Amino acid sequence: MASCVYFCDLRGKCILSRRYRDDIPSSAIEKFPTLLVDAEQESAVVPPCLSHNGVYYSFIQHNDIYLVSMTRSMSINVAQSLAFLYRLVEVLTEYVKTVEEESIRDNFVIIYELLDEMMDYGIPQITETKMLKQYITQKSFKLIKSAKKSKNVVRPPSQLTQSVSWRPEGIVYKRNEAFLDVVESINMLISAQGQVLRSEILGKVKVKSRLSGMPDLKLGLNDKGIFTSGTDLADGTAPPTTKKSNIELEDLKFHQCVRLSKFENEKIITFIPPDGDFELMNYRLTTPIKPLIWCDVKIQVHSRSRIEIHCRAAAQIKKKSTANNVEITIPVPEDVDSPKFRYFHGSVKYLPEKNAIVWKIKTFPGGKEYSMAAQMGLPSVTDVDTPKSKRPVQVKFQIPYFTTSGIQVRYLKVNEPKLQYQSYPWVRYITQSGDDYTIRTT
Repeated sequence: MASCVYFCDLRGKCILSRRYRDDIPSSAIEKFPTLLVDAEQESAVVPPCLSHNGVYYSFIQHNDIYLVSMTRSMSINVAQSLAFLYRLVEVLTEYVKTVEEESIRDNFVIIYELLDEMMDYGIPQITETKMLKQYITQKSFKLIKSAKKSKNVVRPPSQLTQSVSWRPEGIVYKRNEAFLDVVESINMLISAQGQVLRSEILGKVKVKSRLSGMPDLKLGLNDKGIFTSGTDLADGTAPPTTKKSNIELEDLKFHQCVRLSKFENEKIITFIPPDGDFELMNYRLTTPIKPLIWCDVKIQVHSRSRIEIHCRAAAQIKKKSTANNVEITIPVPEDVDSPKFRYFHGSVKYLPEKNAIVWKIKTFPGGKEYSMAAQMGLPSVTDVDTPKSKRPVQVKFQIPYFTTSGIQVRYLKVNEPKLQYQSYPWVRYITQSGDDYTIRTT
């Protein structure tokens, strides 16, 4: 796939390199800075793949460095090449914390070892950090030696030569448990009149495995219609589809431990889990939903005097549900002062560094409505009314025991054929605000 991998600074100068094949001269990297400048001049968006004299440069930028993969093959999978570079950054972050020019120079020994293990003859091999950390350590900057003096040869963990490379053998727990969290984040843009302009559900199924041996898990969900009939076996992603309830699935991706052939044929999720925490699957839904936490914010600006803000918040969820840690951030002009608040629930605070009022409500039961009023002075005013802030209101919240999409876990079966132990699966549901849950003001 790759003839060589280079680490370059922002000027394109080589910091560190690893060559896997000899079909590209070492001087080819010297052309990379020129190609980068030419691409920036031609277009505002630089493509992630450039070519020159039959050499193809695939690259990504991270902090103050470029990671460049070079090849002569025209049939290369560019997406796979870029995915490897991003995965390389994730692995290096586990070892050196911050991946930047200085850390690359200070830790070149461990980076060379990782490059040798993660790729063989230009083909990706081991990319699981848990497996790499078993025999490549950060403290010693060298491979762990065998305990026997007569054998100093480094032996890779046995699981690297097996089909289950993400889980070592010999794991033992006194209490065998599996924790599964279904977390859905809601991104939404709402007009001042309450109309939903854009909505999106980003879902994740997280698993914490504390199981002995080599367990085989089977996960059953309440609606198979949420999944597509065709899944890309290369990376676990699936094309869009529509299920009976008209929920349109935009994206679906599984962890590598899931048996994709089994899922494609029978729509059953079976897997041997890694030990500890991992993300089993994630998905995205773009479907019209009503606002879970709705805020009606009205801002009145009085010339030469003050600004008044009235906020009415409503929890538009089922009465048996409760929104926790609700935080409503209302923007205000930069030069306000002398804040005065009137409210009966939660706490209100003016944050001048953010030019905003933050209203926090610890528990917000479904079906309830709360209100808050604020009055602030405007010292620097003119005869013309002060323009209102164009920034929207931001809302944060968490709703336990609830999913917006309606996904429910019907069962999580654990089978360990050798140990035959009794396991204890636990399931939690959380719906929370995403990074972009905003409401426009009037």
